[in-house]
Order: sequence, then structure tokens, then C-alpha cells
Amino acid sequence: MLVNQNSKFDVVVIGGGQSALTVAYFLRRTGLSYVLLDAESAPGGAWRHGWDSLRLFSPSAWSSIAGWPMSAVSEGTPGRDDVVDYLTQYERRYDFPIIRSTRVTHVENIEGGLRVFSGDTYWDAKAVISATGTWSSPVIPTYPRQELFEGQQIHSAHYVGPSEFEGKTVLVVGGGNSGAQIYAEVSKVAHATWVTQQAPKYLPDEVDGRVLFERATARLKAQQEGMEPQQPVGGLGDIVMVPPVKEARERGVLNAVRPFTHFTSTGVVWPSGAETKIDTVIWCTGFSPALNHLGNLGIVDDDGKVTVNENRSVASPNLWLVGYGDWTGLASATLIGVTRTARDVVNQVQSYLTSEA
Repeated sequence: MLVNQNSKFDVVVIGGGQSALTVAYFLRRTGLSYVLLDAESAPGGAWRHGWDSLRLFSPSAWSSIAGWPMSAVSEGTPGRDDVVDYLTQYERRYDFPIIRSTRVTHVENIEGGLRVFSGDTYWDAKAVISATGTWSSPVIPTYPRQELFEGQQIHSAHYVGPSEFEGKTVLVVGGGNSGAQIYAEVSKVAHATWVTQQAPKYLPDEVDGRVLFERATARLKAQQEGMEPQQPVGGLGDIVMVPPVKEARERGVLNAVRPFTHFTSTGVVWPSGAETKIDTVIWCTGFSPALNHLGNLGIVDDDGKVTVNENRSVASPNLWLVGYGDWTGLASATLIGVTRTARDVVNQVQSYLTSEA
């Protein structure tokens, strides 16, 4: 759908991934004028940058966004390319107004709304929904003498596959699911060590994304009823035993060590004083919300978040945020979890714009 630049819209959505598309699905049903500004050059959002073997935790039916289910895959759970294909078909199906290769640089207050800039180009909106996710804001922790290290350092955001590390000595740092999965496949071709802050916790083999979503829903319901949510065996952040991780366990290599103390020019030193020479560090250390575009408004806290009340910025009440983590809706950073939050936010936006009219 063609969209004129510098037009005035009821709503500008910043982003083009799963959260933005789900928001657009509900906006499309309101009659409000809206546009999506996507920094990517093609559909798929952050999934376009996932590593080659990345797979979802859940079957297709539990990995769909609002209105249209993802097609089942022939074996196992959907992979990265399956998700990109699904999101591509989804936006074509609904013919959303999307302007691509358009990275929003900053947002300014104007009378009656907000002005959203990409360089010198801008779009005016009565309300803005930010849905840029976290992929473009990887977190790498700092270690003493890190600047001395002459080897390779990459973040999981830029990891593609294990082949480039064949025969090398590699540290995989991070105790989450990405750390476990990347370590599992790198350890097949490289001399790999897995470094985690604490000993990893593994979910039972039969637990997958369906169970995790049910647990998250039960927690939300308990909170809404003013009850203390029960903590299930295995926390929501524990490692899912996907096939590559199970295979690493069967090989007897699914072991992690506690962190090193500092870098040298050629490796790392452990608490015992022993030194290991290494070629590469793969940081699987997570992401922070990608909110640089909101810095101009002065609403991003020191912890990199925006203070919200039901996803609405407290300091900038014509701005909503979707899909950055549980602080913007429980499980809203997942395919299956974002629908509830996106629907609620669009209802809020519609009510706000109706009351302002």
C-alpha cells in the first residue's frame, strides 16, 4: 500500500516485526488512519537476523499472531525462515501500509500529537505506538582488561552458524536459551566452553513454549485477582530442552563453568589463576529495549525503559510501547503473547483519540 510521506495520521507505528504487525491487525479494524515505519528492507523484523538453525519452542499453532495461524511444518517446530515467511504472508494478506528501510531517528512533541522523524523526513501523528523490540540493542557486559583482547568478539545478534568456528577455541557466555543452543552446536565443531553466572537450570524435557505460555497466563490471572502467583517447577527463564541441547547432553558436554575474572590479549584468566588462550567470545548476554528514537523526549530512564501505565507512557500520554518485555505486557515479546497486549493498546488508543476529537 502506498503512503504519502509527511502526511498526518491518527497513529504512527514504529517498527515492522511481529509486535508492529499485530498492532496493525487491530488498527486495521478501527477505521483510524495509520502507517508502519520499518527500519528493515524486507518483512520479518528481527527474525531476519536469527541464526541459521534457530527454531521456536512451540508448534506453529502456538506461534501465531492475531487473526491468521502459521502453517504447520512437516517436522519439529518452525524455524527462522518459517517465521519470516509467515510474517511476510501475514502483512501481504492484510495489505498494511508499511514504509520500509525507514529507521526512525527521533520523535518530537508538536501541538496535538507527535512528529516522527527519519532523518529529514517526518510523519505527524495524534498517537504513536513504538514496537521496535530489542534485537538492534544487544548487551555486552564489561570485564576487566577487555580492551586488551585481540581475538574475535561477537554477540548472538550477529551469530549465523558454527562453521566459521571450526577447530577454534571458543567461549560462549550466557546462561539463557540462546547461550545453550549456540553452545550446543558450536561445541560440535570447536573447542568450546560455556560460561554462565550460575549453574544453568533446565526445564523438564516435555516442557515447551506451550507450557511456558500457559504458566505466564496463569501468573497474569493470579496478579489480576490480587493473588501471589505460584512459582512452577522450573522458572519461566529456564532452558528449554530443544533437540540440539538434548543432543549436547547426550554427548556429555552440556556443562557450564562460572565466569572468568579478566581478559588478557590472547585469552581469559579464571578465578584459580589459570589462563586459557581463546580465539573467539560469543556473547549470548541478551538485549535491552531499542529506544534510542525516544531519547529526544526525555522519557527513557537510566535502566533503558520508559515508565508506563498499562503500556502507555506516563510522561508522554500519546505514546504507547508494545513488545519490549514483560514491562510492556506479560509475554508480549513472544509471537503468541503479543496479541493480548496489542489488542488492549489499540483499544486504549482508539478511546484516547475518540475522547480528544
